[in-house]
Amino acid sequence: MKFTFVTLFENLISPYFKDSILKRAIENKKIEIDFKNPRDYTKNKHNKVDNYQAGGGAGLLMLPQPLCDLLDIVKKQNPQVHIIFPVPSAKPFRQIDAKRLAKKDHIVFVSGRYEGIDERVIEEYADEVFSIGDYVLTGGELASLVMSDAISRNIKGVLGNEDSLSEESFEDGALEAPSFTKPNIFKGSPIPSEFLKGNHAIICSLKKEMSGLKTKYFRPDLFLRNIKG
Repeated sequence: MKFTFVTLFENLISPYFKDSILKRAIENKKIEIDFKNPRDYTKNKHNKVDNYQAGGGAGLLMLPQPLCDLLDIVKKQNPQVHIIFPVPSAKPFRQIDAKRLAKKDHIVFVSGRYEGIDERVIEEYADEVFSIGDYVLTGGELASLVMSDAISRNIKGVLGNEDSLSEESFEDGALEAPSFTKPNIFKGSPIPSEFLKGNHAIICSLKKEMSGLKTKYFRPDLFLRNIKG
């Protein structure tokens, strides 16, 4: 899998890939990353990448020309590339999307800045648009990073123990059950006794029950969706 990050600020993203699981994924050639800066594609003498909004409005928008020229080159190099724009006014990014997108060969994340990107660029080049939550960030870099992380861990060979994927939150439409480790009692709070007895059928049943309770409390929307389903 290759991730290309289109961003004015490479240093907001690149450090995340220099440690831990994603560093090893790069070293093991499971993923590859590169960066493209729209400022390198400007055609005006001041290297501007932004301008005032047509019709008025607070804040500046990223100009279409640098982004379009950049994306044209990327698509010419790989016509099968999958281009994603993180924007707040889009469908939510879900675990099911991460698993689906992990099967792609090359994904481009286009990170907006200022008040966003000229809508004509999104309409022309976006294969998908996603929001990571009902809030607004100062730029698309964090959202791009969140999605690339979620996608990466679903690529075969990235995680040390791939069995852990099957027990995570959202895999069965519910939140993951609570987990525990030693000591058996910490600050007076014990691990549930059944977890210590080694009966995996009972443990599995208990985890399913705890998962349902946790989902009902923290995400009643998911809980009701499962009941209706």
